[in-house]
Amino acid sequence: MSKGEWKARTKRELMIEVWEQLDCETVGAKELEAITEVVRERFGAGAIESPTSVARLLADEGAELRHSEVLEMDAHWRTADPYEAMFRNTLKFSTFAEAAASIKRLDNLRRQFERKKDKDGLRRVHETVLKGKQRAQMIARNPKVVERKRAEKAEIAEWFTVWLNQPEIFDDWLGLRQSSKDFRERFPAE
Repeated sequence: MSKGEWKARTKRELMIEVWEQLDCETVGAKELEAITEVVRERFGAGAIESPTSVARLLADEGAELRHSEVLEMDAHWRTADPYEAMFRNTLKFSTFAEAAASIKRLDNLRRQFERKKDKDGLRRVHETVLKGKQRAQMIARNPKVVERKRAEKAEIAEWFTVWLNQPEIFDDWLGLRQSSKDFRERFPAE
């Protein structure tokens, strides 16, 4: 199929559709490369995920993996990504302190990339913060999570939102927010 013929609307659906079109029992380097190329054509280079992420998705759909090929391809992919080490373990928000530290690290990267006029780096920072916001919102909406944790994650999602809208004011805003009466009443232990 050519890129105009794919029916999938999301990246995840596209990966599965390409795998199904390949009509293969097992997935290894060749199949992951084909899927990556279609994702790149359809959504751009920024949408490409690690080979192990794609393999995990396909395994969840029933694919049998050729693990050695997947791991070798992933190791090569990670060493080829100049940003991987910078972004490794930057997104943590189990607590308010972790969330604030993560946003601070990401903001430092943003400033560094702005100085260097590195558009790809800036895009990665934005995508990482957006991913944090989405994960925090997902936990905040999960009725299986304790109410206190849901409230904390909703608060942290708001922090990510403020940073996404105006990163330059975030530090000042966060200081004001944490000293506000509303915050202290909602989260007295903080």
